[in-house]
Amino acid sequence: MALHLSNARRAEVLTQALPYIQKYYNKVVVIKYGGNAMINEKLKQQVMEDVVLLFLVGVKVILVHGGGPEITDMLKKVGKKSVFIDGLRVTDRETAEIVQMVLAGKVNKSLVNLLEIKGGKAVGISGVDGRLIEAKPKNDQLGFVGEITSVNIEPITDLLSHGYIPVVSTVGCDKEGNIYNVNADTAAAYIAGAMKAESLISMTDIAGILKDKDDPTSLIPCVDIKKAVELFEDGTISGGMIPKVECCIDAIHRGVKKVIIMDGRVPHSLLIETLTDEGAGTMVIEDSDKVEY
Repeated sequence: MALHLSNARRAEVLTQALPYIQKYYNKVVVIKYGGNAMINEKLKQQVMEDVVLLFLVGVKVILVHGGGPEITDMLKKVGKKSVFIDGLRVTDRETAEIVQMVLAGKVNKSLVNLLEIKGGKAVGISGVDGRLIEAKPKNDQLGFVGEITSVNIEPITDLLSHGYIPVVSTVGCDKEGNIYNVNADTAAAYIAGAMKAESLISMTDIAGILKDKDDPTSLIPCVDIKKAVELFEDGTISGGMIPKVECCIDAIHRGVKKVIIMDGRVPHSLLIETLTDEGAGTMVIEDSDKVEY
C-alpha cells in the first residue's frame, strides 16, 4: 500500500532531518556495501538513491563494495568451484584474475553508473589504483587472499576534493604486481580509519548484533568495545558475525568515531540511520560512557 504524505508532513520530515544534515555536513562517511544486500535490484536502486541524497546534502560519502555472489557466479561459469576457509574464499592466481575482473569491472562500474543515473557524481577505482590498497598473502592455505599492509588515501581525497563519490572495489596488490582478493569489511575499516571517518556503515544481510541469532527482534542497539568482548566470550557473537565485529573494533581503534552494522535489505535503512533519531542496526563505539546520543 502506497504511503501518501501531505505537503505539510513532507516539510515536517525534512525539517526533522536538518540537525542530522548539519551533523554530517562535510564529514566523511564510509559505506561498506556488498553480499546479499546487492542482489536485489530494487533495493540496490534505493541504496544508490540514499547515497546520492547524502552526497547532495554535503556528506563526503565513500562507497566500498564487495561482490561475493557475483564472483561465485562467474567462477561457476568458468567451471571453478568456490572453496571457503573461515569465511574467506580460497584464491588461486586464476581466481584472483576473475575477482579483479568482476569487482573492479562489472560490479564497480554498474554501481558508478547507477549513482550517475540517480544524479550523483561518481568515479570507480580499485585498490590497485594509486596503490590504494597494498597487501601480502594472508596465509599459504588461502593463496591470493590479501592481508592489508598499507592504505594510500590520496586517490580518495583527490576525488572527494573534486566533488566525486569514490566507489572502491576491494582488490589489492603488492610491489611485485600480484593481485589479491581483499575482504571488503577489512578494507572498509582500514579506509575509514585512514580517513578518520565520522562513521563507517556496514550494510549486511542481518539486522545487527542479536542477543538471540534466531530472533531478529533481539537486536542490541549499541555496544562499546568492552561489551563486544563480553559478547565474544559468551558466544552471543559467533560464526560470520565474528569477523564483522572484529572489523568494527579495528575501525574504532584506527580512529573511526562509530561503526554501524545494519541490514542493507531494509528499504532506505541508510537514511534511517543517518538522518533520523531512530537509527538502524547496532552501533559499535569505543566507550559507551563517552558517547553523545
